[in-house]
Amino acid sequence: MRRILEGKLIVLAVTGSIAAVDCVRLAHELRRKGADVQAVMSEAAAGIISPEALTYATGRDTITTITGHVEHVIYCGDERQADLLLIAPCTANTIGKIACGIDDTPVTTFATTALGSGQPIVLSPAMHHSMYRHPAVCKNLEILKGYGIEVIPPLIEEGKAKIATIDEIVLRSERAVLGKPLAGKKVLITSGACREPLDDVRVLTTRSTGLMGREIALEAFRLGADVTVIHSGIFPAVRNVTVETAGEMMAAVRAEIDLGIDIYISAAAISDFAPDRIRGKIPSGKEQEIALHPLPKIIDLALSNPAITTIGFKLGDDAAAEGRELLRRGASLVVANPPSVMGSTTGSFLIMGDGPDVSVSTKEEVAFELCRRL
Repeated sequence: MRRILEGKLIVLAVTGSIAAVDCVRLAHELRRKGADVQAVMSEAAAGIISPEALTYATGRDTITTITGHVEHVIYCGDERQADLLLIAPCTANTIGKIACGIDDTPVTTFATTALGSGQPIVLSPAMHHSMYRHPAVCKNLEILKGYGIEVIPPLIEEGKAKIATIDEIVLRSERAVLGKPLAGKKVLITSGACREPLDDVRVLTTRSTGLMGREIALEAFRLGADVTVIHSGIFPAVRNVTVETAGEMMAAVRAEIDLGIDIYISAAAISDFAPDRIRGKIPSGKEQEIALHPLPKIIDLALSNPAITTIGFKLGDDAAAEGRELLRRGASLVVANPPSVMGSTTGSFLIMGDGPDVSVSTKEEVAFELCRRL
């Protein structure tokens, strides 16, 4: 695992939601990504989870009161030590106080100071759904967004607006502290396998799992891009467009290009062929002849538009030679790899473009290299 938050100090501010019980795991995950974590808690939060638990999880004494050391200024003032104020979970009460400039808990004192100094703030609401729908809470969340605070959408389940997943909170924290070099860029990614129906039961597909597309999508998001992924799954934080067949993917890519994109990354194992669709179920026990019809190349939609930066992937025994041909046709970068990488996080990947070829051994490294060349 890359220690993406190495050298960063994050203040984890915890308020009085029952979701506070997740904060030990959140602190551990931030530290696994390389961050130093300083916890600060409201009195209500300390009634749900012991400050000692977060002291253990962070390796630092948890702040439960503001003292003469002016902790809020040290970590969130103009000469702050921290890189990010992360308020997770954040109650409706605390949301209202921050929106109105009320400053009566350690957490709201940290928030007031961070807003005044311009420090990045990420906030993850957690409450009952009826509270989350309250007009004043909705208005206050819009006020916080207007202040430049990033509000992570909660998970609406079982009548509750639950705190976002730890993976998403960490991802958005990474985005907040990495400088957003891709801010303003619209990145379109095709990912995973296509499924071409053979009959009402069977499909033709590949072994692709979408791991490559996921790594690239999350890396582009970390770096500030506006990311859309066209695939059959769901990735956190980004916009997901659901498709199954190559034809559906082609139509979705065309629609996104018409809306305007800056970068297209063709990381999907898109079907090269489609069978004649047979209605019903083909009877078992008999040999069948299946005609496969070639499909148009989706990447050609992007290559025909010189305003779009296009990144292609080539899979096969002669992937490098095919990749160089794709570069000659206008792709900015091409990743060549053998079929054995499907379904695996590791393998042999050759990144080709301007300058020397680069070899890497994980899909995470591929995503890192590609996104820093955009």
